[in-house]
Amino acid sequence: MILQSQLPLFPEQASSIARQVDYLYFFLVGISAILSVGIFSTVFYFALRYRRKSEDEIPKPIHGSTLLEITWSVTPLVVTMILFVWGAALYYRMTNAPPNAMQINVVGKQWMWKIQHPTGRREINELHVPVGQPVKLNMISEDVIHSFYIPAFRVKQDVLPGPEYSSVWFEATRTGAYHLFCTEYCGTKHSGMIGKVVVMEPADFEQWLSGVPTGETMEQAGERLFVQYNCNTCHNTSSGARGPLLDGLFGSTVKLTGGGTAVMNEGYVRESILRPAVKIVAGYRPVMPTFQGQISEEAILQLMAYIKSLKAPEGGARKGGEK
Repeated sequence: MILQSQLPLFPEQASSIARQVDYLYFFLVGISAILSVGIFSTVFYFALRYRRKSEDEIPKPIHGSTLLEITWSVTPLVVTMILFVWGAALYYRMTNAPPNAMQINVVGKQWMWKIQHPTGRREINELHVPVGQPVKLNMISEDVIHSFYIPAFRVKQDVLPGPEYSSVWFEATRTGAYHLFCTEYCGTKHSGMIGKVVVMEPADFEQWLSGVPTGETMEQAGERLFVQYNCNTCHNTSSGARGPLLDGLFGSTVKLTGGGTAVMNEGYVRESILRPAVKIVAGYRPVMPTFQGQISEEAILQLMAYIKSLKAPEGGARKGGEK
């Protein structure tokens, strides 16, 4: 904390992972400084100590030293392995959100961050979260590559136009407002694509979340869109249905026409909506129309929330899917 107050350009630590990231960073800086000083000091010393003093001087032959060679080979190996293991463990922790993490959807767009909570409440260039609660952001871009960066939390993740969703998670440890940036050049107004993350006490967050009527949750909005786009005319329980029943299908493995399988995850659902002919579930014909250019990324996320909420029918496996 003393370093942050004395060096204002260095962001404060406001997440559960920030301190570990800083420790690794300081270790890297320290190793780099030690090596730089050692190498340049040795170069200057040798340049002065062993300089040629006359034209007739003939250097003595140098005999190898096994101990020296082992030392300068093993020492870098040990340091490198420490960095690898430390960095890999930290990366694993940063990319695997706890199972109880709050899910929030983020859509990057020139030049703003559009955020929607599971309750349906939306924000633009602001993200309200409770302190002490793991939060997972499911992110995608509507146009070009963006990058979601919160310096105080030490988290940064590229946000791509698809087909897969990217995600990042954090757990804020201090209340307050923190900077939010896009760190991938995304056009002429890239520098204006900024915002803030507001960390609140849990009770204050719940009050904020319920403070403005949203009308419908993401699941309810997805159900409305499911009917609006006539998805229910093909994905139903009738024997002649033209599409697989989606109840309880999310997260399972489906068999595809021509062999092979695919996991029905966020990327699969998005691809099936925008490019339905890419992966056809076994037993069905490619009759689903494309919704490319007709539906927004926010609407896709709402449809996905509804599909995730559908429970499996009684009795086990369904046509085209594996349990």
